[in-house]
Amino acid sequence: MKKIVHKAKTRGYFDYGWLKTNHTFSFSSYYNPDRVRFGLLRVLNDDIVAPGQGFGTHPHNDMEIVSIPLKGALAHKDNEGNEEVIIPNEVQVMSAGTGIKHSEYNHSPNDEVSFLQLWIFPDKKGYEPRYDQKSFDTEERKNQLLKIVSPDKNNGNLWLNQDAHLSMSDIDKNKTVNYKLNTKENGVYVFLIDGEISVGEEALHSRDGIGIWEIDDISLTANENSQVLLIEVPMN
Repeated sequence: MKKIVHKAKTRGYFDYGWLKTNHTFSFSSYYNPDRVRFGLLRVLNDDIVAPGQGFGTHPHNDMEIVSIPLKGALAHKDNEGNEEVIIPNEVQVMSAGTGIKHSEYNHSPNDEVSFLQLWIFPDKKGYEPRYDQKSFDTEERKNQLLKIVSPDKNNGNLWLNQDAHLSMSDIDKNKTVNYKLNTKENGVYVFLIDGEISVGEEALHSRDGIGIWEIDDISLTANENSQVLLIEVPMN
């Protein structure tokens, strides 16, 4: 087993007034040569956007992008004709592919929006741009893992053009959840959204992360009520 631990306070942090952002991996003005990516997970940003503010129209290409709202409402608009609002317990996926332009704004004039955004390298370049979103029942992740994104394109799943599997769980204090990797050569990045958990001998607190690879499965034990995101990706 190999692992790398990223404590919340070691992330790149910027306060632009309208945006407060933490970057787990090198992004924009934050560059750390030791933290460029975890396998094919390139970006894990933790953003808070002020009421009525947001990111103007900007381009992406050849990247699989996942947005997970934690609080508030995030408005999305792109040049493919998609115009949606996503809220907590919904997840958005976007394959930038050959090129897509989009904007992201706080939909509320009064309340902040908090969301996570992940960028994952696709398994090849040149896909057609694609957008999808889905709502999930929180009861389905109570003390168990709920898969929210996968490579499986069947049964109305949210899917990516990569062997990537994203899962969430709300774990009660003193409960344990076990995760078995879908592909032996993959690694899994555990990001603690809230609470305190133990992953083996490592104790994680809110917004800490740990990447683990060369292992078949892991156990997560909650030391207090916790919410966790697991991101399984190829390591090369």
